[in-house]
Amino acid sequence: MTIEGLDLAILGPAFVAGLLVLATHVPLGRVVLQRGIIFIDLAIAQIAAVGVIVAYRFGWDTHGWEVQFVAMASALLGAALLSFLEKYFELLQEALIGVIFVLAATASVLLLADNPHGGEQLKELLVGQILWLSWSQLLPLAVMTVVILLCWFKAPKNVARLAFYPLFALAVTSSVQMVGVYLVFASLILPALASHGDKPVKALMVGYIIGGLGYATGLVFSALWDLPSGALIVWCLAVTALAWKILTAMVVSNR
Repeated sequence: MTIEGLDLAILGPAFVAGLLVLATHVPLGRVVLQRGIIFIDLAIAQIAAVGVIVAYRFGWDTHGWEVQFVAMASALLGAALLSFLEKYFELLQEALIGVIFVLAATASVLLLADNPHGGEQLKELLVGQILWLSWSQLLPLAVMTVVILLCWFKAPKNVARLAFYPLFALAVTSSVQMVGVYLVFASLILPALASHGDKPVKALMVGYIIGGLGYATGLVFSALWDLPSGALIVWCLAVTALAWKILTAMVVSNR
């Protein structure tokens, strides 16, 4: 263990990135849980990752607008496909989402098969590189976060419901390159699980608190122990969510 890694210049942008991801993923995660389409985020995140890999093959800069455009277009096409499946194959939707995820995941492996650095690129897309983010890289994510939140909370409920899949695709795409596929899934589902059963306003507050604590502890522990930050944050989110559920259950049982 070493405290040398506790550098605010590194941890600051990473934590703010986590807060920006949580800002959209907590409310969207509640809807995902309510609809019972748990693996939709994994599927769309993986589709966006395929778009990033395709852009890599064209030699485009990792953070260039071309890569962002291809990833966004891929995710929106995936969202359109999932919306179609929900309309015509509702009873099979969860299974079909799983199939789409597996196809996108294996497509990533195939596209990177002849790349000597393919394994490293695939790892970055899965677990992310949150500790290496700079303040300037957060600006597009911040803008996208504001747009999504305005559409989600200010638009009429029926419009927001119809726009769920496109908004979900935009949220996932803007975050997957920052924090990785696994952390996108954890940010959506674990705060939603922790706040499940609460009233809407309280559920959002609990989700944001659980998410913030998970990111904060995960970043600090990863810096102290020199462990992969994305993977450790996932575990810290899970432990924090579980601890909250146990604590609330004990409080209710003692009343």
